[in-house]
Amino acid sequence: MKAKLSNTSMRIVAAVVMIMIAAIAAMGQYYGFPAVRWLGCAVVALMILEYVGVLWRHRATALTKKNAVICIAFLGWLIVMLRAIYVVGNRPWIILLMLMTIAAADIGAWFFGKMLGGDKMWERLSSGKTWSGQIAGILCGTLAAIMYGLLGTDTFMPQLMWIGISMALMSQYGDLTASMIKRRIGIKDFGNIIPGHGGVLDRFDGWIYVLPIVWMVTL
Repeated sequence: MKAKLSNTSMRIVAAVVMIMIAAIAAMGQYYGFPAVRWLGCAVVALMILEYVGVLWRHRATALTKKNAVICIAFLGWLIVMLRAIYVVGNRPWIILLMLMTIAAADIGAWFFGKMLGGDKMWERLSSGKTWSGQIAGILCGTLAAIMYGLLGTDTFMPQLMWIGISMALMSQYGDLTASMIKRRIGIKDFGNIIPGHGGVLDRFDGWIYVLPIVWMVTL
């Protein structure tokens, strides 16, 4: 009988696969194909489809008087995100910066939050989120943004420090918003398509606020 991978191992394997997909998209972009834009559109489209499926399967709780407005408004926000990724995708370097920053913030918050523990941020919404994890996530996301600039231009760009802080912080509140929606609907994950991570929306909930804000800032 084959031993099953642990949840942490599955998370690592899934993360490696996603990094490989992002690298392939970046290579396609290098050779003139707008791969980053279309990959981003595909991710957000899958988030929308996944969420619509959740609303349909759990309509008895999602569409009650108490939850309907918030759950439907969240669907509208996801549709705004699809427009945002289509427009921002014209500037693939911004998407790559966003991906690096959010991924670093997410990994940093998860790893150091588990290692350091401490007081919970908002236990009613997410029992795993701690203040130590949030601070570590912001630091890791900011470092990733600075490294992005150094690798691309060999120059320290202080503006990337503030961009990194903002993206890392907003990505974590996107995560909390997704947790709030799941609590209202009564589910643990939006899906199970990505082993160890849940659904597409669970994995990319850091985009929820970052992507539309980046779109508005770059108009």
